Parts: sequence; structure tokens; C-alpha cells
Amino acid sequence: MSTGTQGGSISEARARLLDTATRIFYAEGIHSVGVDRIIAEAQVTRATLYRHFKGKEELILSYLQQADHGIRGQVAAIRAQGLPAADTVRAVSRSIADGIQSPGFRGCAFLNAAAEYPDPAHPVHQAVLAHRQWFLDTATQLLGAADCAPADAAGRHFVMLRDGAMAAGCLFDPTLIRETFLGGVEGILRTGTAPVPEPDAPATPPA
Repeated sequence: MSTGTQGGSISEARARLLDTATRIFYAEGIHSVGVDRIIAEAQVTRATLYRHFKGKEELILSYLQQADHGIRGQVAAIRAQGLPAADTVRAVSRSIADGIQSPGFRGCAFLNAAAEYPDPAHPVHQAVLAHRQWFLDTATQLLGAADCAPADAAGRHFVMLRDGAMAAGCLFDPTLIRETFLGGVEGILRTGTAPVPEPDAPATPPA
């Protein structure tokens, strides 16, 4: 067997391990899945797993990195279409909404991972925060280009809508969640940001 073929086999084994871990981690949770099951379902040896990943934590981080790259790629492809700014926001929102309606949807992989790794210092939690910072920055840029002001408030509003839709999408009718989320995005585009409640008026002292 040539070196190139060997390299291809090694890459294929790594991809199979990561694809298997991704499927099970997302569907069933991270803590509930052990490396023995991943090895068995990926049909590789334990030695092959540790040749590509130092352990389960590195496999988890690779799973999140792959999810991060996928989302970044979706957004980049939409931005590359050269749509008007508001339509770019709508297209990104539709890609999120379509994901909520996809078979096997189980919420946001990053929010799910953060729930299982609540320690802010843990590498998995740090990976979640890094992805979410990128997403917030991206939403802020897109909404700023669509003349939503202040853009930072609009970006935070968008991310909160998205988080709520991702959490509710696997608990309630995803079609209704989709419509509610997209309607909320239209509200941001119309008003620029969430309405700021007026402070309560001071009580009038009795005469």
C-alpha cells in the first residue's frame, strides 16, 4: 500500500470517528456517550482513536469546531451573494429557521454543550464562548449594514431571538417557531432594535 493510500485511510478513519461522535453527541448529549461506543460505531480500534485524538475532550472540541466551521461557511456563502444588507440578514435568518425544521433537530449544539460544561474555564465552554462571540459580532455587522441602530443592541436582540428559537424549536411546533423567529427578525429590521421600556413615572404625591 502506498503512503498516499495510507494517508487516505488515516484521514478516512478520523472523519468516520468525528462523524460518529458528531451524530451521537448532538442526538444524545456529550456526557452520556463514552469513547467505547464511538469506537464501536465508527468501526475503528482504540489505537486509531488515540492516534487522531488525545482523548474524548479533544474529540468534543473537534465536534464543536466542525459545527463552528459549518455555520461560518453558511454565513459566508450568503454574504458572497451580494444581496442588499437587509436581505442578507433575512437570508441568514432563513438558514437558521430552516435548520430548526430539519429532521433530528435537537437545539443548538453550542448551547447544549455549554449546559453540560458550565465551568467558564473549561476548554469546551471556552470554545462555545468563542463561537458565540463570532456570531454576535457577525450579527452586529450585518444589522449595522442594514441601518439598524444602535447596531450592538440590534445584534444582541437578534442573538437572543435566535437562542430562544433554537431552544423552543425542539420542544414545540417547529413551523410556528420558525414563523415567530422570522417575524421577530422583521421587527428588528423595522425598528432597529428592541424597544426600550420607558421608566415608570414617579407617583404623584397626594394633595
